Amino acid sequence: MEIIMAFVCGFLFMAAIYLILSRSLLRIIIGTGLLSHGAHLLILTMGSFKGSAPPVLADGVTDFVDPIPQALILTAIVISFGVTAFFLVLAYRAYQELKTDDMTLMKGSDDNE
Repeated sequence: MEIIMAFVCGFLFMAAIYLILSRSLLRIIIGTGLLSHGAHLLILTMGSFKGSAPPVLADGVTDFVDPIPQALILTAIVISFGVTAFFLVLAYRAYQELKTDDMTLMKGSDDNE
């Protein structure tokens, strides 16, 4: 199962880097979202899978899963949601002002300085 997750993580990182290197601001935002999802999946995979083992230690349970990666992922999901919302608002405001989402056109020129 870890091999499949490693390939899925690699595919998510590949797609995210491709989108981040594009010109469109919306594609860059989607790429950062994919990058964070790939990181979440990587942390979950590194925490190892043990089938139906519970994530907490209770009385009489000898086989359990470490709950730290799950707590880290939950925190990272909330942070990535906030960052994505901020990026979307920033992109919307930039589109209102500049009437484009092309990063090469947003750079401006030296004539304005």
